[in-house]
Amino acid sequence: MPKADPPPTPTGSIHPRPTPHPRQLPWAAAFSVLLAALLAFPSLVPNTPGHPGSLLETFLPWLGLAVPLLLIRALLRRSAATALALLLPTAAWLGQFGSLLPHTAPHTTPGTAHHPDLTTVQHNISDENPDPSRTASALAATDPDLIAVEELTPAAVTAFTAALAAGYPHHATHGTVGLWSKYPLTDVRPVDIRPASLGPDWNRALRATAATPRGPVAVYVVHLPSLRLGPTGFGSARRDESAVLLGSVLTAEPADRVVLLGDLNSTTDDRALAPLRAARMNTPDPATGPTGFAFTWPASFPLARIDQVLARSGTVTRVRALPATGSDHLPLTAEIRFD
Repeated sequence: MPKADPPPTPTGSIHPRPTPHPRQLPWAAAFSVLLAALLAFPSLVPNTPGHPGSLLETFLPWLGLAVPLLLIRALLRRSAATALALLLPTAAWLGQFGSLLPHTAPHTTPGTAHHPDLTTVQHNISDENPDPSRTASALAATDPDLIAVEELTPAAVTAFTAALAAGYPHHATHGTVGLWSKYPLTDVRPVDIRPASLGPDWNRALRATAATPRGPVAVYVVHLPSLRLGPTGFGSARRDESAVLLGSVLTAEPADRVVLLGDLNSTTDDRALAPLRAARMNTPDPATGPTGFAFTWPASFPLARIDQVLARSGTVTRVRALPATGSDHLPLTAEIRFD
Protein backbone atom coordinates (compact mmCIF):
# COMPACT_ATOMS: atom_id res chain seq x y z
CA MET A 1 0.00 0.00 0.00
CA PRO A 2 1.56 3.31 -1.03
CA LYS A 3 2.52 5.76 1.77
CA ALA A 4 0.46 8.88 2.02
CA ASP A 5 2.21 12.10 1.15
CA PRO A 6 2.86 14.37 4.15
CA PRO A 7 0.44 17.24 4.45
CA PRO A 8 1.66 20.36 2.71
CA THR A 9 3.13 23.13 4.86
CA PRO A 10 0.71 26.04 4.98
CA THR A 11 1.84 28.99 2.97
CA GLY A 12 3.32 31.72 5.12
CA SER A 13 3.92 29.51 8.13
CA ILE A 14 6.60 30.69 10.57
CA HIS A 15 9.40 28.37 11.58
CA PRO A 16 10.69 29.00 15.11
CA ARG A 17 14.34 30.08 15.44
CA PRO A 18 16.68 27.45 16.75
CA THR A 19 17.25 27.93 20.47
CA PRO A 20 20.76 28.76 21.65
CA HIS A 21 22.94 25.96 22.89
CA PRO A 22 21.96 25.54 26.52
CA ARG A 23 25.58 25.43 27.72
CA GLN A 24 26.64 28.79 26.24
CA LEU A 25 25.46 30.96 29.13
CA PRO A 26 26.77 28.76 31.97
CA TRP A 27 30.17 28.47 30.24
CA ALA A 28 30.53 32.24 29.77
CA ALA A 29 29.32 33.03 33.27
CA ALA A 30 31.56 30.43 34.88
CA PHE A 31 34.60 31.63 32.95
CA SER A 32 33.89 35.27 33.91
CA VAL A 33 33.62 34.35 37.59
CA LEU A 34 36.87 32.34 37.39
CA LEU A 35 38.68 35.16 35.61
CA ALA A 36 37.47 37.68 38.18
CA ALA A 37 38.56 35.41 41.04
CA LEU A 38 42.05 34.98 39.58
CA LEU A 39 42.43 38.74 39.12
CA ALA A 40 41.14 39.66 42.56
CA PHE A 41 42.68 36.79 44.52
CA PRO A 42 45.70 35.38 42.63
CA SER A 43 47.00 33.92 45.90
CA LEU A 44 44.26 31.30 45.59
CA VAL A 45 46.51 29.55 43.09
CA PRO A 46 49.03 27.60 45.18
CA ASN A 47 52.75 27.49 44.57
CA THR A 48 52.80 23.74 44.17
CA PRO A 49 55.71 22.18 42.23
CA GLY A 50 56.08 24.29 39.10
CA HIS A 51 55.11 27.46 41.02
CA PRO A 52 51.92 28.22 39.08
CA GLY A 53 51.01 30.92 41.61
CA SER A 54 54.14 32.95 40.91
CA LEU A 55 53.72 32.42 37.17
CA LEU A 56 50.19 33.81 37.34
CA GLU A 57 51.24 36.80 39.45
CA THR A 58 54.13 37.64 37.14
CA PHE A 59 51.85 38.15 34.15
CA LEU A 60 48.65 39.01 36.03
CA PRO A 61 47.79 42.27 34.17
CA TRP A 62 47.66 40.38 30.88
CA LEU A 63 44.65 38.37 32.03
CA GLY A 64 42.65 41.48 31.24
CA LEU A 65 43.07 40.77 27.53
CA ALA A 66 40.51 37.99 27.88
CA VAL A 67 37.78 40.56 28.57
CA PRO A 68 37.73 42.34 25.15
CA LEU A 69 38.15 39.01 23.36
CA LEU A 70 35.13 37.56 25.15
CA LEU A 71 33.20 40.79 24.62
CA ILE A 72 33.74 40.55 20.86
CA ARG A 73 32.47 36.98 20.99
CA ALA A 74 29.42 38.10 22.98
CA LEU A 75 28.63 40.86 20.48
CA LEU A 76 28.96 38.51 17.53
CA ARG A 77 26.57 36.08 19.21
CA ARG A 78 24.32 38.93 20.43
CA SER A 79 24.50 37.58 23.94
CA ALA A 80 23.64 40.31 26.42
CA ALA A 81 23.97 37.89 29.32
CA THR A 82 27.56 37.06 28.40
CA ALA A 83 28.41 40.74 28.06
CA LEU A 84 26.93 41.48 31.49
CA ALA A 85 28.89 38.60 33.03
CA LEU A 86 32.10 40.24 31.85
CA LEU A 87 31.47 43.13 34.25
CA LEU A 88 32.93 40.93 37.00
CA PRO A 89 36.46 40.50 35.56
CA THR A 90 36.40 44.08 34.29
CA ALA A 91 35.76 45.38 37.81
CA ALA A 92 38.39 43.03 39.25
CA TRP A 93 41.03 44.18 36.72
CA LEU A 94 40.29 47.85 37.36
CA GLY A 95 40.46 47.23 41.09
CA GLN A 96 43.93 45.75 40.72
CA PHE A 97 45.43 47.90 37.98
CA GLY A 98 43.11 50.83 37.30
CA SER A 99 45.32 53.18 39.32
CA LEU A 100 48.19 52.51 36.90
CA LEU A 101 46.26 53.91 33.96
CA PRO A 102 46.90 57.54 32.97
CA HIS A 103 45.15 59.88 35.35
CA THR A 104 45.45 63.36 36.76
CA ALA A 105 48.07 63.73 39.47
CA PRO A 106 46.88 64.92 42.88
CA HIS A 107 46.33 68.66 43.13
CA THR A 108 49.16 70.64 44.67
CA THR A 109 48.92 74.11 46.09
CA PRO A 110 50.88 76.72 44.09
CA GLY A 111 54.40 76.95 45.45
CA THR A 112 54.36 73.38 46.78
CA ALA A 113 55.31 71.50 43.61
CA HIS A 114 56.61 67.97 43.91
CA HIS A 115 60.35 67.84 44.55
CA PRO A 116 61.76 64.37 45.08
CA ASP A 117 64.35 63.77 47.76
CA LEU A 118 66.15 61.20 45.64
CA THR A 119 66.09 60.23 41.96
CA THR A 120 67.27 56.83 40.79
CA VAL A 121 67.90 54.69 37.74
CA GLN A 122 68.01 50.91 37.93
CA HIS A 123 69.25 48.83 35.00
CA ASN A 124 70.38 45.29 34.22
CA ILE A 125 72.84 46.26 31.50
CA SER A 126 73.41 42.63 30.28
CA ASP A 127 76.79 40.98 30.39
CA GLU A 128 76.59 40.85 26.58
CA ASN A 129 76.09 44.61 26.19
CA PRO A 130 78.10 45.64 23.11
CA ASP A 131 78.62 49.26 24.24
CA PRO A 132 78.53 49.79 28.03
CA SER A 133 79.98 53.31 27.68
CA ARG A 134 77.00 54.37 25.59
CA THR A 135 74.63 52.71 28.06
CA ALA A 136 76.26 54.58 30.94
CA SER A 137 75.85 57.90 29.13
CA ALA A 138 72.19 57.12 28.39
CA LEU A 139 71.50 56.43 32.06
CA ALA A 140 73.28 59.61 33.16
CA ALA A 141 71.29 61.68 30.65
CA THR A 142 68.24 61.53 32.96
CA ASP A 143 70.39 63.13 35.71
CA PRO A 144 69.53 60.74 38.57
CA ASP A 145 71.21 60.91 41.95
CA LEU A 146 71.90 57.17 42.00
CA ILE A 147 72.59 54.72 39.17
CA ALA A 148 72.39 51.02 40.03
CA VAL A 149 73.42 48.35 37.54
CA GLU A 150 73.60 44.57 37.33
CA GLU A 151 75.43 42.05 35.14
CA LEU A 152 78.60 44.13 35.25
CA THR A 153 81.65 42.63 33.63
CA PRO A 154 85.19 43.89 34.39
CA ALA A 155 85.18 45.72 31.06
CA ALA A 156 81.81 47.30 31.85
CA VAL A 157 83.07 48.51 35.25
CA THR A 158 85.94 50.30 33.52
CA ALA A 159 83.62 51.78 30.89
CA PHE A 160 81.04 52.97 33.44
CA THR A 161 83.66 54.49 35.72
CA ALA A 162 85.17 56.47 32.85
CA ALA A 163 81.82 57.57 31.38
CA LEU A 164 80.38 58.65 34.74
CA ALA A 165 83.49 60.12 36.35
CA ALA A 166 82.44 63.75 36.02
CA GLY A 167 78.88 63.53 37.34
CA TYR A 168 79.17 60.47 39.58
CA PRO A 169 82.53 60.52 41.33
CA HIS A 170 81.46 58.04 43.99
CA HIS A 171 80.94 54.39 43.13
CA ALA A 172 81.04 50.90 44.60
CA THR A 173 81.00 47.48 42.96
CA HIS A 174 80.85 43.91 44.18
CA GLY A 175 80.76 40.91 41.90
CA THR A 176 78.38 41.77 39.09
CA VAL A 177 76.49 44.67 40.73
CA GLY A 178 77.46 48.32 41.05
CA LEU A 179 76.32 51.71 42.31
CA TRP A 180 77.32 55.14 41.00
CA SER A 181 76.36 58.15 43.10
CA LYS A 182 76.48 61.93 43.13
CA TYR A 183 76.84 61.70 46.91
CA PRO A 184 79.64 60.20 48.99
CA LEU A 185 79.32 56.50 49.76
CA THR A 186 80.46 54.96 53.03
CA ASP A 187 80.06 51.65 54.84
CA VAL A 188 80.23 49.77 51.53
CA ARG A 189 80.01 46.01 52.01
CA PRO A 190 78.84 42.86 50.23
CA VAL A 191 75.50 41.28 51.09
CA ASP A 192 75.18 37.51 51.15
CA ILE A 193 72.00 36.41 49.38
CA ARG A 194 73.58 33.39 47.67
CA PRO A 195 71.37 30.29 47.42
CA ALA A 196 72.92 27.19 48.95
CA SER A 197 73.20 25.43 45.58
CA LEU A 198 75.44 28.12 44.06
CA GLY A 199 79.20 28.50 44.45
CA PRO A 200 81.18 31.24 46.21
CA ASP A 201 81.82 33.08 42.94
CA TRP A 202 78.12 34.09 42.85
CA ASN A 203 78.19 37.65 44.26
CA ARG A 204 75.21 39.78 43.33
CA ALA A 205 74.40 42.18 46.16
CA LEU A 206 75.98 45.14 47.95
CA ARG A 207 75.06 47.75 50.53
CA ALA A 208 76.30 51.32 50.90
CA THR A 209 75.34 54.43 52.82
CA ALA A 210 74.74 57.50 50.65
CA ALA A 211 75.19 60.91 52.28
CA THR A 212 72.20 62.65 50.67
CA PRO A 213 71.02 66.21 51.42
CA ARG A 214 68.18 64.66 53.45
CA GLY A 215 70.60 62.63 55.53
CA PRO A 216 72.12 59.15 55.28
CA VAL A 217 70.29 56.53 53.22
CA ALA A 218 71.13 52.83 53.17
CA VAL A 219 71.21 51.75 49.52
CA TYR A 220 71.07 48.12 48.42
CA VAL A 221 71.81 46.96 44.87
CA VAL A 222 70.81 43.36 44.22
CA HIS A 223 70.28 40.85 41.45
CA LEU A 224 68.16 37.88 42.46
CA PRO A 225 68.62 34.56 40.61
CA SER A 226 67.07 34.21 37.20
CA LEU A 227 63.88 32.29 36.46
CA ARG A 228 63.47 29.34 34.15
CA LEU A 229 60.22 28.48 32.42
CA GLY A 230 60.23 24.89 31.18
CA PRO A 231 58.27 21.64 30.99
CA THR A 232 58.28 21.33 34.79
CA GLY A 233 56.82 24.83 35.23
CA PHE A 234 58.18 28.07 36.68
CA GLY A 235 61.69 27.48 38.01
CA SER A 236 61.89 30.05 40.82
CA ALA A 237 63.28 28.06 43.77
CA ARG A 238 66.66 29.82 43.80
CA ARG A 239 65.09 33.23 43.38
CA ASP A 240 62.67 32.56 46.23
CA GLU A 241 65.48 31.34 48.50
CA SER A 242 67.52 34.44 47.71
CA ALA A 243 64.52 36.70 48.38
CA VAL A 244 64.12 35.16 51.84
CA LEU A 245 67.79 35.84 52.60
CA LEU A 246 67.46 39.41 51.36
CA GLY A 247 64.33 39.92 53.45
CA SER A 248 66.23 38.81 56.56
CA VAL A 249 69.04 41.27 55.82
CA LEU A 250 66.62 44.14 55.28
CA THR A 251 64.68 43.31 58.42
CA ALA A 252 67.92 43.53 60.41
CA GLU A 253 68.98 46.78 58.68
CA PRO A 254 69.10 49.46 61.44
CA ALA A 255 68.84 52.47 59.11
CA ASP A 256 65.50 54.22 59.03
CA ARG A 257 65.71 55.22 55.37
CA VAL A 258 66.46 52.36 53.00
CA VAL A 259 66.36 52.14 49.21
CA LEU A 260 66.50 48.87 47.28
CA LEU A 261 67.45 48.94 43.60
CA GLY A 262 67.74 45.80 41.57
CA ASP A 263 66.76 43.19 39.07
CA LEU A 264 64.57 41.09 41.35
CA ASN A 265 63.36 38.80 38.57
CA SER A 266 59.96 39.33 40.15
CA THR A 267 57.01 41.65 39.81
CA THR A 268 55.60 43.44 42.84
CA ASP A 269 52.50 41.22 42.54
CA ASP A 270 54.56 38.05 42.94
CA ARG A 271 54.32 36.47 46.40
CA ALA A 272 58.07 35.85 46.19
CA LEU A 273 58.55 39.46 47.36
CA ALA A 274 56.61 38.84 50.58
CA PRO A 275 59.87 38.76 52.62
CA LEU A 276 60.69 42.25 51.33
CA ARG A 277 57.25 43.56 52.16
CA ALA A 278 57.65 42.08 55.63
CA ALA A 279 60.83 44.18 55.91
CA ARG A 280 58.66 47.29 55.28
CA MET A 281 59.98 47.93 51.77
CA ASN A 282 57.31 49.91 49.97
CA THR A 283 56.43 49.38 46.32
CA PRO A 284 55.72 52.34 43.98
CA ASP A 285 52.58 54.26 44.89
CA PRO A 286 50.41 55.06 41.82
CA ALA A 287 48.19 57.31 43.95
CA THR A 288 50.90 59.98 43.82
CA GLY A 289 50.52 60.38 40.08
CA PRO A 290 50.54 58.39 36.83
CA THR A 291 53.20 55.68 36.91
CA GLY A 292 51.95 53.25 34.27
CA PHE A 293 52.99 49.64 34.15
CA ALA A 294 56.63 50.49 33.33
CA PHE A 295 57.37 47.01 32.02
CA THR A 296 61.12 46.44 31.71
CA TRP A 297 61.52 42.92 30.32
CA PRO A 298 62.11 41.78 27.66
CA ALA A 299 63.29 44.97 26.01
CA SER A 300 62.07 43.87 22.56
CA PHE A 301 58.47 43.43 23.79
CA PRO A 302 58.13 44.29 27.50
CA LEU A 303 55.74 41.97 29.33
CA ALA A 304 56.58 42.52 33.01
CA ARG A 305 58.41 44.85 35.36
CA ILE A 306 60.99 42.64 37.02
CA ASP A 307 63.36 45.53 37.79
CA GLN A 308 62.32 47.32 40.97
CA VAL A 309 62.86 50.38 43.12
CA LEU A 310 61.59 49.93 46.70
CA ALA A 311 61.93 52.15 49.75
CA ARG A 312 61.50 52.12 53.51
CA SER A 313 60.30 55.32 55.22
CA GLY A 314 59.64 56.79 51.80
CA THR A 315 57.27 56.83 48.85
CA VAL A 316 58.41 55.68 45.41
CA THR A 317 56.79 57.83 42.71
CA ARG A 318 56.90 58.59 39.00
CA VAL A 319 58.21 55.21 37.92
CA ARG A 320 58.80 54.79 34.19
CA ALA A 321 60.80 52.70 31.77
CA LEU A 322 63.46 54.42 29.69
CA PRO A 323 64.38 53.75 26.04
CA ALA A 324 66.24 50.57 25.19
CA THR A 325 70.01 50.29 25.51
CA GLY A 326 72.18 47.37 24.47
CA SER A 327 70.47 45.14 27.07
CA ASP A 328 67.56 42.74 27.10
CA HIS A 329 66.08 44.87 29.93
CA LEU A 330 64.83 48.45 29.82
CA PRO A 331 66.19 50.90 32.39
CA LEU A 332 63.78 51.94 35.16
CA THR A 333 63.77 55.43 36.63
CA ALA A 334 61.96 56.43 39.82
CA GLU A 335 61.72 59.28 42.30
CA ILE A 336 61.61 58.87 46.07
CA ARG A 337 60.12 61.20 48.63
CA PHE A 338 61.09 60.39 52.21
CA ASP A 339 58.69 60.65 55.13
